[in-house]
Amino acid sequence: MIDMDGPLDFESEDPLLSSSTPKKKRRKVIGLDDLLTDYYKEKSRLVERESKRAKASKCYNSDEDDDVSKETAFFETIDECQQQMKEISSEDEISYWGMQVFGNQKTPPPVTFPELRSCEILNSFMNNELNSSVEFRAERGEAFLEGLIINGWLSKLVFMCGHVEKSIAMWTFNLMLYSSKEELRTSACDFWCSILSKTEVDLPFAKIDWFPSYSDLKRALEIYGFLPNFSSNRELMNTDSDTGGPPQNIRAWMKFMAICCQVRSKHSIFSTSEAEELIEVVICLFLDRQLQGLSMLFYECMLSVISCFTEKEWHYSCEKVAKSLACRVPQDLNCLRIVECISGVNTRSKCLRSAVAFQILVNCLDNKVTDAEEILKFLISINVKDRSCDLFKMYIYLVLTENWLYSNPLLEDKPMINEMWSLYLRNCSCQITNTDLRTYASKVRNKASYLLQGTVKG
Repeated sequence: MIDMDGPLDFESEDPLLSSSTPKKKRRKVIGLDDLLTDYYKEKSRLVERESKRAKASKCYNSDEDDDVSKETAFFETIDECQQQMKEISSEDEISYWGMQVFGNQKTPPPVTFPELRSCEILNSFMNNELNSSVEFRAERGEAFLEGLIINGWLSKLVFMCGHVEKSIAMWTFNLMLYSSKEELRTSACDFWCSILSKTEVDLPFAKIDWFPSYSDLKRALEIYGFLPNFSSNRELMNTDSDTGGPPQNIRAWMKFMAICCQVRSKHSIFSTSEAEELIEVVICLFLDRQLQGLSMLFYECMLSVISCFTEKEWHYSCEKVAKSLACRVPQDLNCLRIVECISGVNTRSKCLRSAVAFQILVNCLDNKVTDAEEILKFLISINVKDRSCDLFKMYIYLVLTENWLYSNPLLEDKPMINEMWSLYLRNCSCQITNTDLRTYASKVRNKASYLLQGTVKG
């Protein structure tokens, strides 16, 4: 019989179909002991793996530790060098010159003058036939005069009249020193300069009913906020206030004062003591960094004030001004700035420069020595190689001595002074080495070396 449920002939020949059915595996029962055994084996493998990793990292970290230790030693060496340099240095910072010369400004006086309505110039214009066509009113007199002074016609009119009325003089003076309008104050300054220059060259000119005095100029400085005792205000002023800092009218003030000094020989505008005070004011203005743009104007004004003295007055006034400036200026780079600003090739400028440098140097030495030879002996005795030596002061001494001697005939009259000066320069240039890291060491050495090359051989 044929088995209907059995495989076909070709199916029995197929190896896949003819393979026997896999036998079912017998499951093994896992007990608690087996689990513990597997756990401890796995833990043992982890411990062994961590041990091998620790050995490897130990070998690596030994090299890394060497690098870290070298780096630490390097930075420690740098810190030690920096600490030594700080100990060697006499100053942490290099100072700069600059003083607060102007403080807060006061309220200026009014520039309007009701008296202008009755001045002759306006009255003559009102009585003129042309007035009927322009219908000029006295109430507009000041505005009319402002137009005349801006266009330069006011000076021509007073020259024609040969007379400057008091109201016109006072009004233009206040415009010059207190007006906030640049055009008006500049025109008023030009008006006064033209009048005084005409007077100076003796051109036909009658009289001025009112002339400003020194007290009027000094009062203007007080309104500008000028600080006479500026030595106690060493910080430069940084203020956003409209009433602080240098005034805009200082330019006109300087120009007017300069022209007044030029005519002093013919008109007693300033006394000798007032002229001396003016020199100090002008020189002190050089210390304000906010006024550096006016340095040329200050220089010209200084020359005008110096030239207004007679020969007899100048002999005493030069020393008096030098002593006063030496007491006012601090003993830092500001005193060098003062000396450098007293420049010029004329005899009086050199005399004042030398006198101021000498008086400041005497003050820096606490007035212990006042004779030329004694001062140079003291300077030569200073041991610049000593680490406790203040080279900043040495630099101050060096520059002051240079300006004192080079503008003074002592070098020509006393050869001993020249020899002592050369010895002092050799000490400063040779005893300070190139490797000296103290503050101002290089400045003192280079300055002395440069001056030594120009000394006159004895």
